[in-house]
Amino acid sequence: MYEVEVKFRADHDAVRPLVVERGRHVDTVVQRDTYYDAPHRSFADTDEALRVRREDHEDGTETRLTYKGPLVDEVSKSREEAETAVGDAEALATALERLGFEPAATVEKRRERYAVEGYTVVLDEVSGVGEFVEIERESDDLEAAREGAFALARELGFDPEDGIRESYLGMVLADGTGGGSDASG
Repeated sequence: MYEVEVKFRADHDAVRPLVVERGRHVDTVVQRDTYYDAPHRSFADTDEALRVRREDHEDGTETRLTYKGPLVDEVSKSREEAETAVGDAEALATALERLGFEPAATVEKRRERYAVEGYTVVLDEVSGVGEFVEIERESDDLEAAREGAFALARELGFDPEDGIRESYLGMVLADGTGGGSDASG
């Protein structure tokens, strides 16, 4: 399964009315993503990521472990993704650290999610980095999902050519606010 994603820097006050008009609000959450470096290879060199996400929402807190593979094309942030729920976040952190995985950086964001035309449109406010819009969908048909994401981006006033392929982790590390190493994800 692939996560097909396009991302744009955006002013939320300008784009939110267009998103609300086309879809429905799903939820608003706060996410704290801790990215790990592997002891046996450089995720920065392989364009992979291992992330533990803590998500706080109205009903409580949820934790998920995610592997992100390298980007698969030159025009979007599409990549293979494998994700699973975690029952005990502290036990997982201990296991990863005992295996030699070290926290590289943490990315914190406030995320508004909307369901729009079969896609999830996300308004992200990333600490220390700014405001962004992501349009994403999981799919086995990479090309069709990407073209649909580009079409929706145009409807929301974005030019797909202006899409950002850099991860929030990369932006945080470049900004110097995340600490850690040069891992990417």
